[in-house]
Amino acid sequence: MLNDPLANVLSVVNNAEAKGFKECSIKPSSSLIRAVLDILGSHGYIGTYVVSEDGRGGLLQITLIGAINRCGAIKPRFSTGVESYEKFEKKFLPAKDFGVLIVSTQKGVMTHTEAKAKGLGGRLLAYCY
Repeated sequence: MLNDPLANVLSVVNNAEAKGFKECSIKPSSSLIRAVLDILGSHGYIGTYVVSEDGRGGLLQITLIGAINRCGAIKPRFSTGVESYEKFEKKFLPAKDFGVLIVSTQKGVMTHTEAKAKGLGGRLLAYCY
């Protein structure tokens, strides 16, 4: 039984990247996981992904491009405001403007830079660099 499906997905992606695989399969899928993968894809960390509905949670086939150094879920899911993004950047990212923090806001899932530009706080979900 999975306690945190998002952490499982990011762990599988991180391990597959470290091994040099070109793709990986993940089960189950959810709208939150797909939103996080959309952000990773738009920032050039992963390639495309395909969702296959099998009637038992869905299956994701993710194409990897070898651009991830490290990614993971942030636990506990810290609440953050606009003024405290820099503190979490220093904690989870290796350098300024290198990598992304993924945040769940009331306007949807987005990166910390987008949330900072829109003046939104939220809950930290994941990091990737």
